[in-house]
Amino acid sequence: MTIKIKKQSGKQKRGKVSSVLPLINPNAAGIDVGASEHYVAVPPDRDEQPVRRFGAFTEDLHALAQWLLRCGVKTVAMESTGVYWIPLYQILESQGLKVKLVNARHVKHVPGRKSDVQDCQWLQQLESFGLLSGSFRPEAKICVLRSYMRQREMLIRSASRHVQQMQKALSEMNIKLHHVISDLTGQTGLTIVRAILAGERDRWKLAAMKDRRIKSDVGTIAKALEGDYRSEHLFALRQALEIYDHYQQRIAECDSEIFKEMQTLETRAEGALSSSAPLKRKARSRHNPIPFDSQAELYRIMGVDLTRIDGINEATVQLILSELGLDLCKKWPTEAQFTSWLGLCPNNEISGGKVLRRGTRKVVNRVANALRMCAQSLLNSKSALGAYARRMRAKRDSQIAITATAHKLARLIYRMLKYGEEYLDIGQEQYEAKYKVGLLKSLQRKAHQLGYQLIVNQPVATVVP
Repeated sequence: MTIKIKKQSGKQKRGKVSSVLPLINPNAAGIDVGASEHYVAVPPDRDEQPVRRFGAFTEDLHALAQWLLRCGVKTVAMESTGVYWIPLYQILESQGLKVKLVNARHVKHVPGRKSDVQDCQWLQQLESFGLLSGSFRPEAKICVLRSYMRQREMLIRSASRHVQQMQKALSEMNIKLHHVISDLTGQTGLTIVRAILAGERDRWKLAAMKDRRIKSDVGTIAKALEGDYRSEHLFALRQALEIYDHYQQRIAECDSEIFKEMQTLETRAEGALSSSAPLKRKARSRHNPIPFDSQAELYRIMGVDLTRIDGINEATVQLILSELGLDLCKKWPTEAQFTSWLGLCPNNEISGGKVLRRGTRKVVNRVANALRMCAQSLLNSKSALGAYARRMRAKRDSQIAITATAHKLARLIYRMLKYGEEYLDIGQEQYEAKYKVGLLKSLQRKAHQLGYQLIVNQPVATVVP
């Protein structure tokens, strides 16, 4: 079955066909998802009423799925904002339907469609001709892990707001504790804050509670702890600390669930890790680190140690696993497609033979943001990736250098997960030497194209015609 599209230029030319679009998915349906109701469209020949409205209650969602099955639907395209699509997606998927969540931005710029009914019909038509691509969604087990990780991230953000409330209460009492120690929520900071709330006012006794790793001396800390201890500010400090402790308990519970879920994932590492090739241990983050040995667990699941890549730590690898899963090649056959989805490669917009824009696409992606953070940490690294980042910064600017380095990190991660190879850093000096050799070959090639010969004399190179 095909649909004919007639070309119209000036007056309509009847009977002249410009192109024929085959029906790729004849058993397709379109759904416009809302907060309280869903509009569903099926092919016109499947039901007397091909467009129906269903409620958003669970009973209505099951009725929607049964109606689609009776109509012979096999693929479903839906567009939604917020999280209203999640329960419907899961119910339809459990019924054996192939579901696509499409980006509303890709299909909204069509004139004349002003209602939910026309929206779902338009989705059904586009999906019938195979013109829609679904948003990425990892496999079910990874989705569970992703939910726990995002919940943990939300709890950490909420806890950080109450750390700011503690700092505000201390500032209102003119206590400059968070100015003389680097982390108010560290061992020293929380010990002193709890002692203050317990009634201790002797600043020298409070300063003596500092950990030996604190750089500020006892006298400086004692000066910072001399303030106006007013009851209303102490009350605010106490509440902020209690709420912070509550969030820390919830984060610990979330960590426990994350560990249980990771243990259910299959093992990809071939045998136990040998002592000759130990994991490359890096300094763990001081802020809300995962309590268990996540690096060894991640190696068991992924089969490679991504932390061997300079700039990549356990938290980043944990994020990559929870957001992308393991089978990257099924969704992105090439590393170019993978980096394009991350929004880390140039997006050349060309019109009329002219390049209008060369910047990267504007995408909101947790993995891309994490890789940019990793790339920023490499600007002072003595590794080969650090040398690359500094060379790019010298050529362009810091932002472009960070994006380019994040792009290189994404390619390394894709190759390691695809081929199972370990990353080996060649070092800054060897990278610079390799870069000079490549630059010399490029100059020789350009000289040859211009009819010249490049003669290399250490340390000076001359060009003769």
